[in-house]
Amino acid sequence: MSTLSYAVADSATMLRRNLRHALRYPSMTIPVVAIPVVMLLLFVYVFGNALGSGVGPGAEGHYVDYVAPGIILMATTYGSVSVAVSVCSDMTEGIVNRFRTLSISRAAVLNGHVLGGAVQTLFSVVLVVGAALLTGFRPNATPLEWLATAGLLTLVVLALTWLAADMGLRARTVEAASNAPTPLTFLPFLGSAIVPTDSMPTAVRWFAEYQPFTPVTETLRGLLMGTEIGNSAPIAVAWCLGFTVLGYFRARSAYDKG
Repeated sequence: MSTLSYAVADSATMLRRNLRHALRYPSMTIPVVAIPVVMLLLFVYVFGNALGSGVGPGAEGHYVDYVAPGIILMATTYGSVSVAVSVCSDMTEGIVNRFRTLSISRAAVLNGHVLGGAVQTLFSVVLVVGAALLTGFRPNATPLEWLATAGLLTLVVLALTWLAADMGLRARTVEAASNAPTPLTFLPFLGSAIVPTDSMPTAVRWFAEYQPFTPVTETLRGLLMGTEIGNSAPIAVAWCLGFTVLGYFRARSAYDKG
C-alpha cells in the first residue's frame, strides 16, 4: 500500500472510533442535535409574530421562511463545541501520546476528529431541515439548488470543525475547550440570520454586513427561497475556504508541537 492509502485507511479507523465514542457517550452529541431544533421552535412560535412583522407580511408563516436558513446555518456551529472538547480530551488524557507510539499516519487522528464531527453536525443539519419543514418552512429550491446548499453547508462544517480542532489542541483543559468555540455559535445572531441587517443600528449593521456568516446566510436563503444572492456566494465560499486552510494548518502545527 502507498503512503496515501495508509493515511486513508488510518483516518477511516479513527473516524469509526470517534463515531462509536459519540454513540457511547451522547452527552456532547445530543446538544449538537437538540439546541438548533429548540432555537428554531423558539424563534418561530415564541418570537415569530413580533419579529415577522419586521420581515414582511404573513407574520409567523412568513417568518419561518426567513429564519429557517439562518437556523440551519446555526446548526453547523454547534458541532464545533463537541469537536474542540473531544480533541482536547484526547490530548489531555494522553491518548494521543499512545497513538504516536503506534505505526499509524500522523494525520489520521485529526482527520478522524474532523470527519467524525462533520458527520455528526451534518446529521444535525438534516434534522433541523426536517423540523423546519414541519413548522411550515416551504423552500422553492430546485434539485440543483438543494445540491448547492448541501455543498455550501459542507464547506461551512469543514471550516468550523478545523477551527474547533485547533482550539481543542491549544486549550489546556476540557472546560476551556468547551468555551473556546462559543463566539462561533453567537456570530450568526449578529448577522442576517434572525432579522435583516437594515433593522440594526449603524455600527451593528456595519459589523453584521461584513462578518463571515452574513454572506453564507444570504446565499443559503437565496438558494432555498429564491431571494437575491448578489455577490454573497463567492464571498461565502472564500470565507469557508480561508477558514478551512487556516484551521487545518494551525491544527497540524499545534498537533506536531504537542
